[in-house]
Amino acid sequence: MLREALPPLGADAEPDRDLWPAMLRRMDEQNSRGAVPVPWFDWALAGGLVAFAAIAPRTIPVILYYL
Repeated sequence: MLREALPPLGADAEPDRDLWPAMLRRMDEQNSRGAVPVPWFDWALAGGLVAFAAIAPRTIPVILYYL
């Protein structure tokens, strides 16, 4: 059943075209847009972590361990 489900690769197992130029083009497009904005919930999580560390400073080594 597995042999029937997957097409045979044969001698030509390479892609039809080179994918690296497309990847470089995509990376250049992302870099030209500038910095990616950070979502609000990331800031909320960071603020909650700082508040938790301020309330319970003994947890700072534990937090640093898991980072």
